[in-house]
Amino acid sequence: MRLRLAALLACLCASVALAQPTKPVFLEELTWTEVRDAVKAGRTTILVPIGGTEQSGPYIALGKHNARARLLAGRIAETLGTALVAPVVAYVPEGSIQPPTGHMRFPGTITVPDAVFEQTLESAARGFRLHGFRDVVFLGDHGDYQKSIRKAADALNREWANTSVRAHAIDEYYHAATVEFGEALRAKGFTPAEIGSHAGVADTSLTLATDPALVRTARMGAPTMGKADGVSGDARKSTAELGRQGLDLIVAKTVEAIRKATARR
Repeated sequence: MRLRLAALLACLCASVALAQPTKPVFLEELTWTEVRDAVKAGRTTILVPIGGTEQSGPYIALGKHNARARLLAGRIAETLGTALVAPVVAYVPEGSIQPPTGHMRFPGTITVPDAVFEQTLESAARGFRLHGFRDVVFLGDHGDYQKSIRKAADALNREWANTSVRAHAIDEYYHAATVEFGEALRAKGFTPAEIGSHAGVADTSLTLATDPALVRTARMGAPTMGKADGVSGDARKSTAELGRQGLDLIVAKTVEAIRKATARR
């Protein structure tokens, strides 16, 4: 009996081990010597996940974008096999303070000026270049700052014109998360009013698949006031399974786009 139990435990441990990433990909979990060695071994792409701390209606936590961007960047890095992942950029433009506009009308949202955000991306990228990374990839999980990401990448590429280092603003990441995932949901019979653009079926399902603790499911069925409480859509039919399909779509489309972008010199 004890032998059989021991064998079962050994099998379970082996299964858990197989499910784990073969190598860590997050900078925050590595020492400087491990980063150095990873770059020397060919991990010369650095993914910069960009989230944002903002309201998402009365039933999704403020850190939704940060959690999603980190999870997706990790999966993308593991799939690429040549990338590491920088810490999530959680301080992003979310509207003005005086008078409060956009998401800044809701408590807890954090904002910074566009110029500060762009300079932060550019400064971080210069540091990555210093440490041997050849491709700096920006992945933005929120719509309002996509132009700033492209602006920062363009500025860096002008600066690095005579080098082999490049910055990339991967538009396909956000396009897959919004347009393509929305199309996939419509094909399943969901209406545009249900899918929404903020805290609807699409957004809420992705969050449930990322971390269900971020969603207050008991409040999802309560009537909302639309813009008055930060909701665009109807989350009542949201599921983690739908969200997992969306996450898979984002990973596949982004990996393809990064491979194409980094192949060009």
